[in-house]
Amino acid sequence: MRQDIQIIRGSDRQLVDAVLLTLGDKHLDDFEQRWKEQLRASSEADQYWDWVAKNRIYGTSDTVEGYAIECDAMTQGLMLIETRLHRSQVDRTRRLVYVHSLATAPWNRPSIQRPPRYRAVGATLLRFARYRSQQLGYGGLVGLHALPEAIAFYEKMGMIDGGTDPDMEDLTYFEWYRRREESE
Repeated sequence: MRQDIQIIRGSDRQLVDAVLLTLGDKHLDDFEQRWKEQLRASSEADQYWDWVAKNRIYGTSDTVEGYAIECDAMTQGLMLIETRLHRSQVDRTRRLVYVHSLATAPWNRPSIQRPPRYRAVGATLLRFARYRSQQLGYGGLVGLHALPEAIAFYEKMGMIDGGTDPDMEDLTYFEWYRRREESE
């Protein structure tokens, strides 16, 4: 999968061309060679996430899909989504796309670099999860568990706060939900 997109350059807030792609070895190499050390030196909640291990464990499943955003020949964001096993917490009869993991490169995080090199990377990946949900016939429903530092981001994206989930280390559950339309 390859889709031309645009993200925002942080220095001047101009739109720049980027590409959303199926997660591949190049993206995992960028994580290992460029992201990992910067994240480990930070206090970010995902500083110890290992995308190579995540992909090895989950990427072999036929229900998990991985995506990346590239700009300037560098991976700017990563996402793993689960496409068949999760249901809406609002309406348990409806399936949704579950965002297993989503991260932007360290240099795209205002908490690490000001201004960030690129903006809208995480939002673009999240919107793509919604698009995949529509493609799969789930009506755009998307769910996820948020790290504490990301709660404000998901609220800003208009997701419904489902409260903390004791089964998921008390992370806050968020969902994009909309009522079923007549044609669904």
